[in-house]
Amino acid sequence: MLKYNEVNPLAVFGLRRVDHLPPHFTRVLFDTYVPEKTFTDWIHANLSGRFYYGEWYSESPTGRNSATKCVAFESPGEATMFSLILDTINKPTVY
Repeated sequence: MLKYNEVNPLAVFGLRRVDHLPPHFTRVLFDTYVPEKTFTDWIHANLSGRFYYGEWYSESPTGRNSATKCVAFESPGEATMFSLILDTINKPTVY
């Protein structure tokens, strides 16, 4: 985390964000009100492990499909930290 003057080897080699969702990652599902960059910037600035950001598709018992955003972390502690801060960075715009 550069805000503490520490270089993260995963970030240097571009390995922090993964393109697929590994089964051992801890998922956080939510609806978005702000751009993706808001979430990824916060993750890069405040957390240090690997993460996934993308769509999560599910089917309800009635057969309807739905899609929500999914952020998943290799470390369960980072998933908890993100879940706790989610309400402050994902605020709906009120007009």
